[in-house]
Amino acid sequence: MNFRLALLTLCQGLLMVNNVTFIAINGLVGFALAPVGWMATLPVTGYVAGGALATGLVARHQRRWGRQRTFQLGLLVAMASAAVCAWAALDRNFWLLVAATVVAGYYNANGSLYRFAAVELVEPSFKERAISWVLAGGILGGVVGPNLAAWTRDAMPQPFAGAYVALIGIALLSLLVMSRIPFPPLPGEGGTAVAAGRTTAEIVRQPVFIIAAAACAIGYGVMNLLMAATPIAMAQCSHPFSAAALVLEWHVLGMFVPSFFTGRLIKRFGVLPIMTTGLLLNLACVAFALHGNDVMHFLGALLVLGLGWNFLFIGGTTLATTAWRPEEKTRGQAAIDFCVYATMTLTSFSSGALVTTGGWTAMNLGTLLPLALLAGALAWLARLNRARGPA
Repeated sequence: MNFRLALLTLCQGLLMVNNVTFIAINGLVGFALAPVGWMATLPVTGYVAGGALATGLVARHQRRWGRQRTFQLGLLVAMASAAVCAWAALDRNFWLLVAATVVAGYYNANGSLYRFAAVELVEPSFKERAISWVLAGGILGGVVGPNLAAWTRDAMPQPFAGAYVALIGIALLSLLVMSRIPFPPLPGEGGTAVAAGRTTAEIVRQPVFIIAAAACAIGYGVMNLLMAATPIAMAQCSHPFSAAALVLEWHVLGMFVPSFFTGRLIKRFGVLPIMTTGLLLNLACVAFALHGNDVMHFLGALLVLGLGWNFLFIGGTTLATTAWRPEEKTRGQAAIDFCVYATMTLTSFSSGALVTTGGWTAMNLGTLLPLALLAGALAWLARLNRARGPA
């Protein structure tokens, strides 16, 4: 840990305040404003779809302007889009809300690169721990996000409009923190000459990239599918919003508290055992969710889901850093984040349709197919390790 890494960890925490608040309220605001029920999670979908659309643009901006200026631009976009979301909620304009969340995806795509930028602030031997420490900043989001949504629910005439206004202040604070973090120049930053490296197509065809992308994308996709639907599913079960906020708080704590030691575990045991543990925790989440619909069933399932996400996402991110050379990093990082956001877009959209038509049980059973695909990817990595040594 150093001062720059600590500040970046704080920025990650503020990003997660934004994201968790979006998850907590966008589905409910969408459910209140949507023309039909299955569209309820479209505002959640818009946020991750905007992230998918912005990954290539963010990569180009980072190569041109560097990490800091592009991250700051993302925060300015976050402030503007949150203001439009507040207006859309007050005006009861569903499609304006969706459009604003799509634009906010530019901030989401920027923030997803904080974990890769962390590697540039430490010695190479500490990369696993740097990724873990920055993601541990999400604990702030887990504590503040759900409570911010609850505290500001009735602050304005339209429920949750005040939460969007509060997110403007959160982004402003992050902008001030980001201004204090100098990043090393990226290869080719500002148009300087640099070796071109391999094309994106060559990078993504590598087995190690495919497996890393599968771990990150499926881990995030399954987590997003269930998390986005949780407030709606709990409302269908007649649980109050305060209970949903509590469940989301424990879920996000499960996502990020393990980050204090996940990097050390990867360093000691290797990336494959950690990702395998993440897969097993996802299966445990499904088993827990199918057991009942009480608040504690939701809390237990989402807590275990968060733990599983942590091991899969940090493990996949660590594995991904071995798939590109320094001059290829912006292309490789954009490619893997596109895979993550494209999967999250699909699961966010499916989430609203599944929970309002098939119910919570059907959603959980539906996660078994992608988890089986992930098991196949991890088996592939095990074969590669046996053939060529540890990844």
